Amino acid sequence: MVTQTGSHIGTVSQEKADQLAPPPMYQVVLLNDDYTPMEFVVMILQRIFGKNSDEATQIMLKVHHEGRGVCGVYTRDIAATRVEMVLQTAHAHQHPLQCLMEPAPET
Repeated sequence: MVTQTGSHIGTVSQEKADQLAPPPMYQVVLLNDDYTPMEFVVMILQRIFGKNSDEATQIMLKVHHEGRGVCGVYTRDIAATRVEMVLQTAHAHQHPLQCLMEPAPET
């Protein structure tokens, strides 16, 4: 659709595209507990978050030593899905592993 206002000719789709902002991002965070095995946390990071062995180990150690670790940053729906996958997998293996999502810090 072409719009004409005075001497300016533009398309509506271009005007709307200029107004769109990127979606808010959320980080998925694993929380430390004293019962979930480290190997299980590494497996979660590899299978659900697609981390390689080294990345998964680094995040697992951060969770272990600092109490929490960021697994990834995603749009809201993807982050919520990943959190649910972690919680369901942990529950199925009878581990108390907790996972949450929170707004990602602005960069």
